[in-house]
Amino acid sequence: MSMKAGIVGLPNVGKSTLFNAITNSHVEAANYPFATIKPNTGVVVVPDARLDYLTEMFQPLKKINATFEFYDIAGLVKGASKGEGLGNQFLAAIRECDAICEVVRCFESNEIIHVENVVDPKRDVEIIDLELAMADLDSVQGRIDKCANKARVSKEKTAVYEMAILTELKKTLEQGLPARLCTSLSEEQIAYAKKNFFLLTLKPILYVANVADSDYADLDGCKHYQTLKALAEAQGAQCIPVSCQIEFELSELGPEERKEFLSSLGAAESGLDKLTKAAYRLLNLSTFFTCGKDECRAWTFHNGMTAPECAGIIHTDFQKGFIKCETYDFEDLKKYGSEAAVKEAGKLRMEGKEYRMKDGDCVFFRFNN
Repeated sequence: MSMKAGIVGLPNVGKSTLFNAITNSHVEAANYPFATIKPNTGVVVVPDARLDYLTEMFQPLKKINATFEFYDIAGLVKGASKGEGLGNQFLAAIRECDAICEVVRCFESNEIIHVENVVDPKRDVEIIDLELAMADLDSVQGRIDKCANKARVSKEKTAVYEMAILTELKKTLEQGLPARLCTSLSEEQIAYAKKNFFLLTLKPILYVANVADSDYADLDGCKHYQTLKALAEAQGAQCIPVSCQIEFELSELGPEERKEFLSSLGAAESGLDKLTKAAYRLLNLSTFFTCGKDECRAWTFHNGMTAPECAGIIHTDFQKGFIKCETYDFEDLKKYGSEAAVKEAGKLRMEGKEYRMKDGDCVFFRFNN
């Protein structure tokens, strides 16, 4: 299951530096607007201590981590919704993503120019919100134009239902606010809009506060980070503090050096590990495992998926011919020390087609060819 998150923000806020760090690649990160013209894509290996433990236990020929795909999307500017600064290309790139990671500059620097000249996280977020909202407003108005007559004259059921949603979304977007902040719609109506209208501002969002390395150890004293954190909390969104420069330096170190560097910062995990976990929560994702002598592998699934649906992530034939699955929880394996001990303790379960997979399940699927 391939999931994509787009890294967006104003020019020169640290997007490409962050992308370089999480993919350990080297796209251009120049000190001027529009250094990134085409979306760069990179597949990120998702770190998982549970998979490391399983690999140590089973000693397979291969270990395969789950992966997450990130797009580095060029900087948005005022007027992007009207095509300014190559805005149409950038907005189209965002539309292809499952979620948005918005990098917001939370550090002062005389050496790195800010496109608005002054660092102000609240203003920067409002610029992005407005441009995406205006792009969505055009989409919503276009849909209203198509539905209006059908709803008013023909009383077509679908058109009437859609018009009720579109009218409320339009009111929110006209205020320059994201559609996800529309409070007058029910959960069912929002779910319908997400599935059918493909609006940019209905995509789940995660704010990434790019702080100075000197502020990383004292986030309480970083006023720009606190501003962004408060804004995110007001929206019910997540905010992750990251020093993009530190993360880039970490990405160039070996595993042991990385641990030492993190220890010197007083951090148990990198900001990028936090970002990956936050992206999983944002998209309501979890992980199940398959284990054996050939490979130990982590698989990503949406919470709520059934066992046959998860089997289909491995191969469509697994889902079509699904019979049952042998399942145990990773924590039980860790507790009892071996699969045999898990079975003796009665913790190995046989689950059928109605079973909904849980995070940390270790699974063996049985199916008909």
